[in-house]
Amino acid sequence: MSETVKIISPVDGSVYAERPLASQAELDRVVATAKRAQADWARRPIAERNRFALAALEALVAMNDEIVPELAWQMGRPVRYGGEMGGVQERTRYMVEIAESALAPERYTDKPGFTRYVKKDPVGVVLVVAPWNYPFLTAVNTIMPALIAGNSVILKHAAQTLLVGERFAKAFQAAGLPDGVFQNVVLSHAQTEALLGSGAIDHVNFTGSVAGGRAIERAAAGTFASLGLELGGKDPAYVRADADMQHAIANLVDGAFYNTGQCCCGIERIYVHESRFDEFVEGFVDLTKQYVLGNPLDQATTLGPMAQVRFADWVREQTAEALRKGAKALIDTSAFAMDKPGTAYLAPQVLIDVNHQMSVMREESFGPVVGIMKVRSDEEAVPLMNDSPYGLTASIWTRDEDAAIAIGDQVETGTVFMNRCDYLDPALVWTGVKETGRGAALSRQGFDTLTRPKSYHLRVAI
Repeated sequence: MSETVKIISPVDGSVYAERPLASQAELDRVVATAKRAQADWARRPIAERNRFALAALEALVAMNDEIVPELAWQMGRPVRYGGEMGGVQERTRYMVEIAESALAPERYTDKPGFTRYVKKDPVGVVLVVAPWNYPFLTAVNTIMPALIAGNSVILKHAAQTLLVGERFAKAFQAAGLPDGVFQNVVLSHAQTEALLGSGAIDHVNFTGSVAGGRAIERAAAGTFASLGLELGGKDPAYVRADADMQHAIANLVDGAFYNTGQCCCGIERIYVHESRFDEFVEGFVDLTKQYVLGNPLDQATTLGPMAQVRFADWVREQTAEALRKGAKALIDTSAFAMDKPGTAYLAPQVLIDVNHQMSVMREESFGPVVGIMKVRSDEEAVPLMNDSPYGLTASIWTRDEDAAIAIGDQVETGTVFMNRCDYLDPALVWTGVKETGRGAALSRQGFDTLTRPKSYHLRVAI
């Protein structure tokens, strides 16, 4: 009997779905098919590849009514939020829109008698190792541009959200994509590492933990496969004295607790100018208390369970450690009946009197807890914003654009926001620094990651 992977639903702890791991023979066929299919796919015009991408997008969007409750069962997001198709459409359509110009050869005409240009060839076979927290959005960031650029794609989705891979496969099948250009596989960690070490993969994109990223690097070592690694964040927000306070409160509460805080670019720590601290905290707490923790299949629920009990236990541990070291909790969790130890259901929590000796202010929480700290100036805020192993996004809340840019220039991060947070603009490169990883997704730079330059130096006049 073959080994299987089970989706344990955070809703009630039941087995929601179960799938067999691919056998070695099946995986060998997947890789061989991907290589054969890619050569023909790359010869097709970009416009044709774009049409397939848009047809698959249409098929995916048509499944959304089924996808939304499926996601609730798999990873706990409340059905009231309607899934991820808005972002999937925005990102796919943008990459389709820019493909012709972004993938066009770079031509140089300054030397008469020569034809000189740099062509962007697809890298070949791309492996996408996708996470569970935004299972469609994180996957589509690489899948669609990789296919549009002429690569074949193998998707290995997280065990928690295996059915997402099947949805992608159905969408591409409905679009009539040629066999082998996109394939979904169910693999163990060991199988994934062996696949990377085989040399059959030309590029891998991984979104997940730092430990997972290191495992990917070790597995691919010596194969010369290129890597795209997004490994998490501890994203800070800084609320200056001149901020629009109601706007900042509303958006930062959402940025901290949407998706139960399970977002790489969610807000995990907030620094507020001392002159506005009490006002900000009062408003932040009042809005946080309005969340409804419950079954994600209930339309009234605004905060679902975390994806796994162990994730909730980590946030409980971080919070307890902060309280032992002097932090003060401002949310009475007894008001949230579903919050019970040993379950994936966890109430939102707001901490003050925090400092950077506490894990909750430096290490990724990936859950519904946020620390709020008072600062006296920009000069005090910037070193605190940088005092983390991660650097994905940072947001600055101010009416002064020049100040935001000056602060942003000093913050070690991949994206600088002003008066917004927790959003991917497909026109702007998605990247990070420090232990957040390396590589680039979306935008023109995203296509560069998924192609390799090839120079043509032709002497036409002799």
